[in-house]
Amino acid sequence: MTTILIIAAMAVVGVGIGVLITTTVLRAAVEKKAIFKLQEAEVKAEAMKNEKMLQAKEKFLQLKTDHEKTINEKNLAMVTAENRIKQKEQSLSQKQEQVQRKDAELEVVRLNLTNQLEIIDRKKEELEKSHRKQVDQLEKISGLSAEDAKAQLVESLKAEAKTEAMVLIKDVVDEAKLTASKEAKRVVIQTIQRVATEHAIENSVSVFHIESDEMKGRIIGREGRNIRAIEAATGIEIIVDDTPEAIILSGFDPVRREIARLALHQLVTDGRIHPARIEEVVEKVKKQLEEEIIETGKRTCIDLGIHGLHPELIRMVGRMKYRSSYGQNLLQHSREVANLCAIMATELGLNVKMAKRAGLLHDIGKVPDNEPELPHAILGMKLAEQYKEKPEVCNAIGAHHDEVEMNTLIAPIIQVCDAISGARPGARREIAEQYIKRLKDLENLALSYPGVEKTYAIQAGRELRVIVGSEKCSDKDAEKLSFDIAQKIQTEMTYPGQVKVTVIRETRSVNFAK
Repeated sequence: MTTILIIAAMAVVGVGIGVLITTTVLRAAVEKKAIFKLQEAEVKAEAMKNEKMLQAKEKFLQLKTDHEKTINEKNLAMVTAENRIKQKEQSLSQKQEQVQRKDAELEVVRLNLTNQLEIIDRKKEELEKSHRKQVDQLEKISGLSAEDAKAQLVESLKAEAKTEAMVLIKDVVDEAKLTASKEAKRVVIQTIQRVATEHAIENSVSVFHIESDEMKGRIIGREGRNIRAIEAATGIEIIVDDTPEAIILSGFDPVRREIARLALHQLVTDGRIHPARIEEVVEKVKKQLEEEIIETGKRTCIDLGIHGLHPELIRMVGRMKYRSSYGQNLLQHSREVANLCAIMATELGLNVKMAKRAGLLHDIGKVPDNEPELPHAILGMKLAEQYKEKPEVCNAIGAHHDEVEMNTLIAPIIQVCDAISGARPGARREIAEQYIKRLKDLENLALSYPGVEKTYAIQAGRELRVIVGSEKCSDKDAEKLSFDIAQKIQTEMTYPGQVKVTVIRETRSVNFAK
């Protein structure tokens, strides 16, 4: 047992000695390795230090070189500037010397001119003295003073100039009349020829076609309630007679007739026809037609190249499509007048756009929403002023029927082109009874004057011939009578175009040879 303990103790001692020896050897190796690494780091640090020092020296040399280069360039620029300044100083010195020389020369010239002016003044005084002596001698010889002689000369020259001026003015006026008449005819004829349009006479009735006569009963409705509802909603009289497959819409307002026609078309297509449905469709059609009117106005302005119109004026232009004047469609008439005005303004060298604008708007007084008691030209002028149109356009609209005075060159062009459009064959029509009544009114108006024996309205009422007794009316009275009749026709009657009044006074001597 003791032996085992001794052996165990010795083993433990041996292990401890081994561990101690091993630890000592390892510690020596680590210390040696650490010393080696420290030496290696010192070598690297020294190498890096040397390298950085070398780079710093190179950078310093580079900066030094750049600095010297910059200094050299600045020195060179300074030298160049100094040379340039020296050259300018020399040039200025030379110019100053030249200016001084020129000043001296000018001073010499001034002195010479002063001397010459003095000489001229002396000669002028001598001439005046000589002239006064001659005038005094002439006054003594003629017995007239200088002022009297001058007055007589001025009067004689004035009379001679006046005579020559009158002759010249007469020749110029005669030539201007011939030239103006010829030029006016050329412009009007060329304008008419360049604008050719088709005309369709507007009627006061529209015909609505249906597929079969059975639909007439549905339109009339039970005890006529449907047809009464349509008439009440549209304001148009609906005539259902024996005309096959047709219903007549009668009314003087084209807009209402169009509303009634479109409403009937929708009702017949839909098949539901009763008072409530009729009112609904009529309201819907009114809105659609209002949109179409605005679109028509915009399209018309675009076609004519007119821009900047007030929206309300554009709406009025669209409403012209559903208005007529003596059977002539008002929109077609206004478009034609606008084109005629543009051509005529071009020929005369006037503002084409303004003339075309006034031509389109000249009849807007015929299509207002409310209808005040004013002539359509005056109403149109007021509407144009309300919507900020130019004064030239407003005056042309108001003056195209002579309600206001013309103060622009465009105004007579509008008046002429309006007459041209209305006077085209087939453009307008009148009801026969109204036409005959107008002719009789013309003749009766002239017959109301004393001394008038017979009257004849000819050329469709465009000329009135008045025959007076030679013993009751002198030549001067005849001239005055034609003027009075023309003025009365103009103030009391309504007529298209113009009426020519011709008073005929003749003396007949009759004898018979037997």
